[in-house]
Amino acid sequence: MLTSKQRSYLRGLANSIPTIFQIGKEGINENLVKQILDALEARELIKISVLNNSLLDPKEVANELVVMVEGDVVQVIGNKIILYKPSKKDPKIMLPL
Repeated sequence: MLTSKQRSYLRGLANSIPTIFQIGKEGINENLVKQILDALEARELIKISVLNNSLLDPKEVANELVVMVEGDVVQVIGNKIILYKPSKKDPKIMLPL
């Protein structure tokens, strides 16, 4: 669970990163979850876009993904989701206390 200070720090870092995944009308599938897990292990902080043609609400998508990847939602704003999960092998982001 992230504190508000940590969440704010991660939101600042996420401003400069590009969106690397898009969720469309196919929704969330096993392959997408595996790719997101790999990206979180490599980057720790990722941005996902929920397309307008998706049948899912961005908040619903964020809640489902957090359970599947065992990470944290940093922010859901508009159709963008920012997820964080510390790397098990090589942590890169040092969170404030």
